[in-house]
Amino acid sequence: MRIAILSRNPKLYSTRRLKEAGIARGHEVDVVDTMHCYMDITSARPSVRYNGKRLPKYDAVIPRIGASVSFYGTSVVRQFEMMGTYSINESVAISRSRDKLRSLQLLSRKGIGMPRTGFAHHPDKIDDLIKNVGGAPVVIKLLEGTQGIGVVLADTQKAAESIIEAFMGLNASILVQEYIKEAGGSDIRCFVVGGKVVAAMKRQAAPGEFRSNLHRGGSASLTRLSPAERKCAVDAARTMGLNCCGVDILRANDGPVVMEVNSSPGLEGIEAATGKDVAGMVIEFIEKNAAENNTKTRGKG
Repeated sequence: MRIAILSRNPKLYSTRRLKEAGIARGHEVDVVDTMHCYMDITSARPSVRYNGKRLPKYDAVIPRIGASVSFYGTSVVRQFEMMGTYSINESVAISRSRDKLRSLQLLSRKGIGMPRTGFAHHPDKIDDLIKNVGGAPVVIKLLEGTQGIGVVLADTQKAAESIIEAFMGLNASILVQEYIKEAGGSDIRCFVVGGKVVAAMKRQAAPGEFRSNLHRGGSASLTRLSPAERKCAVDAARTMGLNCCGVDILRANDGPVVMEVNSSPGLEGIEAATGKDVAGMVIEFIEKNAAENNTKTRGKG
């Protein structure tokens, strides 16, 4: 097959591993900078151009689209879908998962465990917003934050009110969530491919930090999932419509709760922690499923 990896940096670990895995399995793999693509939107013959040329026909694309370029990145993926190219994650599903509020609303509708969450832009009573999620301590998140940026733990009611007022002064939309104390500053990253959890790791926050993101100095280790945790991760991926994703869950007293579903999960941490060839599993899934127009929306969404 001929496969394109949509990535802004061919040197990134995840991009390199996917390319290596594809080549090792006998495929032709190109890394294409998403932001340097431009689209020829013409009736009945859509195409994607790159460096002054029309890109060749690819059997499949693997979107590795950062949160900061979601709008343009998903537009490029949609153009490939309109051309009949198979995308391991469809443009609609990527957009759905990148919208934190929409994601939580979809998870809530499906009855999937999640922290109690409030969303607001300019509530008349901030104290009621905090009270509705169980009171302080609470976690306050910017709607557009990523990799732990824009996530704050407020220990007291007064601190929470001050932080919320500050964010609102910047005209920012925020999420306020209950703090799952029993998680102990750790979460579980479940890597889901094709409706199965193929690898899982426990991420532990650095001392004095409550955010477990590896970008924030957290550590990763192999972990064993319970059947409930495995089902929670698979159900969350299915709800988002993602074939390949990272599902972050917390171990709460009442069972697993989903914090986030990531449509472009990194491979470095989970391959190191588990020793598994996750990149190879991604390519294997594409081999079994890539076919022309084998997408639900075909670029229509």
